[in-house]
Amino acid sequence: MNNFAAIDFETANECPSSVCSVGVVVVRGGEIVDSFYSLIHPEPEYYQWFCQRVHGLGPCDTDEAPVFPYVWEKIAPMIEDLPLVAHNARFDEGCLKAVHRVYQMDYPDYRFYDTLLASRRHFGCRLPNHQLQTVSAACGFDLQHHHHALADAEACAHIAKLLL
Repeated sequence: MNNFAAIDFETANECPSSVCSVGVVVVRGGEIVDSFYSLIHPEPEYYQWFCQRVHGLGPCDTDEAPVFPYVWEKIAPMIEDLPLVAHNARFDEGCLKAVHRVYQMDYPDYRFYDTLLASRRHFGCRLPNHQLQTVSAACGFDLQHHHHALADAEACAHIAKLLL
């Protein structure tokens, strides 16, 4: 796959619609040509401690951040006509659908590909696990800031270029 957009969401709580940050990396012709990152004011508007522990974001980071429709207004043209790729796509696709529902936005039928599934097919038992940081390392990418949405999207893009 030479043309796609890798996407990653972080959430504030257990609700898939509670996206609090997003990272997007656009790949065309097998090369990264664009990227985007934004904090997002989550809906519902509260943080669970376990989510904060994972990504380090909290209310002080997103209280003044734009709500999802304003952020998506910038992303949608970037990814138009591109398939989306995510590591554990079920999670990110679920977030995207949920937040579109919450804000009563039309949901285009984005096609998702999953680097987690691709890793399981490609590496099988040769890796101790198929977590993003493990697969990134196996693919020769040094993931420095795991659970930062843009860093995770970039790692996913590198994995996708090799495995999809």
